[in-house]
Amino acid sequence: MEQKEKLLNSWLQEEELAHIHGWDFSHLTGRYEEEGDLPWSYKQVVRSYLTPEKKILDIDIGGGEFLLSLQHPYENTAATENYPPNVELCKETLLPLGIDFKQADGSIQLPFADESFDIVLNRHGEFNEKEIYRVLKPNGIFITQQVGAKNDRELVELLLNDVPPIPFPKQHLHIIQKSFEENGFHTLKGEETFRPIRFFDVGALVWFARVIPWEFPNFSVESCLNKLYDAQKILEEKGVIEGNIHRFLLVSQKI
Repeated sequence: MEQKEKLLNSWLQEEELAHIHGWDFSHLTGRYEEEGDLPWSYKQVVRSYLTPEKKILDIDIGGGEFLLSLQHPYENTAATENYPPNVELCKETLLPLGIDFKQADGSIQLPFADESFDIVLNRHGEFNEKEIYRVLKPNGIFITQQVGAKNDRELVELLLNDVPPIPFPKQHLHIIQKSFEENGFHTLKGEETFRPIRFFDVGALVWFARVIPWEFPNFSVESCLNKLYDAQKILEEKGVIEGNIHRFLLVSQKI
């Protein structure tokens, strides 16, 4: 009984701490693994198309961490984000650098003129094919890595009492690729994969589930406590809790 109480208290603490600044998972460093063995490197794919003079737009950038890691000339860089806490973070970090940052819902409309960009990027965000086509220059490139429809489903089934429907059922490479081709794009590259995601303590899984509510709706330590104890048994037996991530990469060129 004492062990269960200790576990419960630790999980409640993780639940209380489950907030992120930008898209920062450093709280789980050493406690979980994902995306370390994808068959492609999104950053390397992006870099293969970048040259300093190109005008780029990154859509749904979170806190701007990935965009800044590219070290592209700030005067040739634009970005959008629509989640209010991240918007404020981006205003504080990107605008002083000279990056053209605007708050916008990338799935609806992009606040930029026609044919403004050589490259449009989107990593794990929403997008609108017609808007991307509009803001790209002729022969411009769109590069995206997306979270697929079946992402983390084993973990959802492990934690939740009532397993919800897949939240984004159209998130498959063949569906998104076809949509871009129907909207004036030629596919240059398309890859899709399922790879393991591993957790080395249940508290890390609690934190993870709380910051991704669209995958784990209505999850809480209190409501899913018996499921968490089941997860702890798996951890003690196997030394790890595993699921699968679903990712795909698409590179398309405006015709």
